[in-house]
Amino acid sequence: MAPRAYWKGYLKLSLVSCPIALYPASSSSERVSFNRINKKTGHRLKQQNVDSVTGDPVEKDDIGRGYEFAKGQYIQVEDDELAKIQIESTHTIDIERFRAAPGGRRPLSRDALLSRPTDKVGQEAFAVIRDAIREKKMAALGRIVLTRREHVVMLEAFDKGLLATTLRYDYEVRDQKDYFEDIPEIKLPEEMKELGHAHHRYQGRPLRPEGVRGSLREGDRRASAQEAGRPRGRAHSRCRAESPRVINLMDALRASLKAKPRNRPRRPRPHAEPARRRRRGEECRRRSSARPSKATSPSRDGSAR
Repeated sequence: MAPRAYWKGYLKLSLVSCPIALYPASSSSERVSFNRINKKTGHRLKQQNVDSVTGDPVEKDDIGRGYEFAKGQYIQVEDDELAKIQIESTHTIDIERFRAAPGGRRPLSRDALLSRPTDKVGQEAFAVIRDAIREKKMAALGRIVLTRREHVVMLEAFDKGLLATTLRYDYEVRDQKDYFEDIPEIKLPEEMKELGHAHHRYQGRPLRPEGVRGSLREGDRRASAQEAGRPRGRAHSRCRAESPRVINLMDALRASLKAKPRNRPRRPRPHAEPARRRRRGEECRRRSSARPSKATSPSRDGSAR
């Protein structure tokens, strides 16, 4: 059964449009989450909205939205006022332009959404837009309103539907120079580069979702299972094996290459070579038997040639 639609509206390309729905491409059901509890009683805590000035709790019906135009001064905004200024992208994804597609792959992004038509009438128009994106190997860019904010969305052909990924604006992306400007330019020895390339050859493989394991999730589950049978209020310390300290980077690279890599190319089986020889001998025998015999054969009148 398909999950509940995250967004419903229309997909538009020039004069072609169709009703679509967006569904979350990921699930949080397998994610390990923790609740805040009272360490003395073990009971779960509840959060409460409190007035920042009076300190009094605020009821749910009294909670609204406000825009801060000055320090500590807000303009109250109602829901009906926001509805009056809704832009067209609130219910329509209008494809504005295309760009080179990053390549078909299963969604690994947290904000990836799956798009499909909502009725049979719009399936043909949806297929026109999807196939145009797939055959040109391009990604479509449009705008969409999610959680009352406008976002740029990238659409890619994915299986029988479309994969939608929200993008950030330029002003939302931080300048990398603030983080990398103090990193010095280091000229590495050729031997060290070659060791790094060797790791890439042995362990380089395409990124697949089934290969990405949540080690933290598995560790939390094991730890929770161990703690479930222990009495409350008792402190337990875990001794972790200390990893050896790396003294020399070259030695560490060499030592790691000696270890058996996970995806080392499989060696041929011992019986592969004899089997190959047998097949080669059988082929030679078939060829020799197919050649015309040099022995004398009787002519039409019965005399030997």
